[in-house]
Amino acid sequence: MTSSFGISVRAGGAKVAFSALRGTNHEPSDLSNKSLTIYFDQVLVNIGNHFDLQESAFQAPRRGIYSFSFHVVKVYNRQTIQVNLMHNEYPIISAFAGDQDVTREAASNSVLLHLEQEDKLYLKLERGNLMGGWRYSTFSGFLVFPL
Repeated sequence: MTSSFGISVRAGGAKVAFSALRGTNHEPSDLSNKSLTIYFDQVLVNIGNHFDLQESAFQAPRRGIYSFSFHVVKVYNRQTIQVNLMHNEYPIISAFAGDQDVTREAASNSVLLHLEQEDKLYLKLERGNLMGGWRYSTFSGFLVFPL
């Protein structure tokens, strides 16, 4: 199948997709989570099994163009949250919510990335606390096409 832009949107038989959520609040302490990795506790979709729930990280099974998105909600007013999408330990994109008068404010972002096989992606909480009780925090990705 080819889009109106002449780009093939078939993944060439490779099916890779995941979507994870957090069902509880995320309030890391220095003792419990020094890396500040955002850990997810439920996987909704994990086609190809390339999202590791225990590490809460995605590892690319092949070279290609991938799409990633995340959505988080802060827990408290008078606080700021910042979340980074990490690619092999380096921040690629961030989301920020800092309205001091709003208790529950959302931050989201999405990106297309050219990944190599075994590249690793995960979310890192740079500051603040995340709400999770109603499954507000999510992380999803899929292979758009292999290269």
